[in-house]
Amino acid sequence: MKSEFYESLNRQALALLDGEDDLVAGMANFSALLNQNLEQLNWVGFYVMRGEQLVLGPFQGKVACTRIPLGKGVCGTAALADQTQRIADVHQFDGHIACDAASNSEIVIPVHAQGKVVAVLDIDSPIFDRFDAEDQKGLELLVKSFESCLFA
Repeated sequence: MKSEFYESLNRQALALLDGEDDLVAGMANFSALLNQNLEQLNWVGFYVMRGEQLVLGPFQGKVACTRIPLGKGVCGTAALADQTQRIADVHQFDGHIACDAASNSEIVIPVHAQGKVVAVLDIDSPIFDRFDAEDQKGLELLVKSFESCLFA
């Protein structure tokens, strides 16, 4: 059932991003699409690589941390390791950066262009263990579609 949901959401994302070549516009609409369609979230958006740090990009949610050093927090760890981070309880994550005290779980997926991490997609939830393996697989598919539309 979740796989069908993510396949449908992926089709919507591809239609939304078709022909768009502006990164900011693509990130803004992509994060809005996820915010409107995924339940139990309190933040969704992008952090963009700028040298040795991540800088806040388009997002949906409360105000957020504007700069995150590589290797710090869930976002910085995902970017440095170039690996999705799915965290059931952010309070147990060593070095977690608490931009919103209401966040209890998080998933962060690296975004690539020409084989390099150029951003991360960060999704927070007030629900502990909100994201499971099916969510991870579906969100990674969505990020691949995002990459293929904006960096092709």
